[in-house]
Amino acid sequence: MPNIRSFLLIALALVAFLLWQAWQTDYAAFESPTPAPVVGEAPAAPPADDAPAASELPQALPKTDAAVSATTDADAEMPLPRIVVETDLLRIAIDPRGGTLVGAELLAYPVSPRDPSPVVLFNEDPKTYYVAQSGLVSSDGPAPDHRALYTGAAPHHTLGNAETLDVPLTWSDPGGIVVTKTYRFKRGSYVVGIDHAVTNGTAQAWRGSVYRQLQRTSPIIDRKFSFTNPEQYSFVGAAWYSPEERFEKLEFEDFIDEPLARDVAGGWAAMLQHYFFAAWLPPLEQPNRYTTEVLTGHASPRYLIREVAVPVELAPGAQSTLEDRIYVGPKLQEVLPEVAPGLGAVVDYGKVTFISEPLFWLLNWLYKLLGNWGFAIIAVTVLIKAAFYKLSEAQYRSMARMRKLQPRLAALKERYGDDRQKMNQAMMELYQKEKINPFGGCLPILVQIPVFIALYWVLIESVELRHAPFIGWIHSLSERDPYFVLPVLNGLAMWAAQKLTPTPGMDPMQQKVMQLMPIMFAVMFAFFPAGLVLYWTVNGVLGLLQQWIILKRVGAT
Repeated sequence: MPNIRSFLLIALALVAFLLWQAWQTDYAAFESPTPAPVVGEAPAAPPADDAPAASELPQALPKTDAAVSATTDADAEMPLPRIVVETDLLRIAIDPRGGTLVGAELLAYPVSPRDPSPVVLFNEDPKTYYVAQSGLVSSDGPAPDHRALYTGAAPHHTLGNAETLDVPLTWSDPGGIVVTKTYRFKRGSYVVGIDHAVTNGTAQAWRGSVYRQLQRTSPIIDRKFSFTNPEQYSFVGAAWYSPEERFEKLEFEDFIDEPLARDVAGGWAAMLQHYFFAAWLPPLEQPNRYTTEVLTGHASPRYLIREVAVPVELAPGAQSTLEDRIYVGPKLQEVLPEVAPGLGAVVDYGKVTFISEPLFWLLNWLYKLLGNWGFAIIAVTVLIKAAFYKLSEAQYRSMARMRKLQPRLAALKERYGDDRQKMNQAMMELYQKEKINPFGGCLPILVQIPVFIALYWVLIESVELRHAPFIGWIHSLSERDPYFVLPVLNGLAMWAAQKLTPTPGMDPMQQKVMQLMPIMFAVMFAFFPAGLVLYWTVNGVLGLLQQWIILKRVGAT
């Protein structure tokens, strides 16, 4: 009876979890999209003190505006050769018009074990459009926004053996304003510095603000239900951080109903997707106004999150450098907290974060020790099993004593026949007399289920485990076992555990259901990430071994 309840508890918890996941996926896939408004239609909060008015900001769509742009619509439509910068980690494409980051390839992250081409984050394809734009805006003078034409950079730059690489671009106005936009790359870093050095060569004071924005379409996600397609569960949308409200996020479908309009100092703004993201990281002491918009007039709606800094003022002949940073890369959990406050929150484990975060920390520590994520998962399983050893021991001792009671339970069944009420009452009296808790097998399973779900989220959300190989045929722990070896082993372990477990009072139909359980679980686990099945299989084998040893000790075999 305890083992029956244990299996049913596992099945119920997993089925409920998976049904919830499937409902979330289907709901997102079939939800009717809300029509996107025209730029500027969303309500805005009052601007921060001395911040530019909304009318002073350039729209994402190219429009002639002498106050903010030095180009014409015709110029904006003419494609220009891209400036390509390659470091040890990134291949970046820069559009000379505005100095916009229009391409970003993550050289250390292949698309899949079968496709060695690098993951592409920024790109100009209208269907998957995703760019990072920045510029200056001024209400009373010329300023280069993200449509202004910059010159001066060579078409190709390589970090080579150097530690740092600077790529300067220059924009100038005939009246005397000169802006040098410099990109700063560093070996081993996904952070790119972007500085605007402004020189006021006029006879009047110049006043302007720097702004930064991320603009993208909603990514195309395969909504085919699969436990090994984590993109259908992962958050995709905008996110930001403030010291007061901490980490917040906004899905694309909520951009219209819940537009962001807030003044923040010491924060950052980002666009998140599965495993990777980009985030503008302004200076910590700089106040910024954060807003979101939905942009129409394209093949697909584009979603924008923007930061606008308070203005700076330059006297005639003065110069000032406005420093910025942008992170373009993977959600590396050890690196992000050192890049900016709260940046580690982009790794989102959902409601099981309080378990998943320490679980990942332990896994990562064991990985550094063992050099393989699969062995780290096995080690975690052993440690968890050891932590709950006494609890499991009590369960298995109870099972062993029940096994020894089988002849007496059979006699009770023969005495009471089909009178199940009297049969159950007699069984409970016998359990009480022999000090056996028939529900003792439930608690160890209940403890394991949260760990199981937390490990599932670690596997599908941690870029460190993305495509991590194990041994032999398992080339990716975040994907299913290609030959179903682990699911079969798990089914065999369950079958063996059933053979060692007493089943008092079970009718023929229940016996058939229990006999099918190992097959049902083997089929279900065939579609789970291999790392998760590895954990559950090792856990089952260790439990089987512990159960067998205890049965031997109490003489119940």
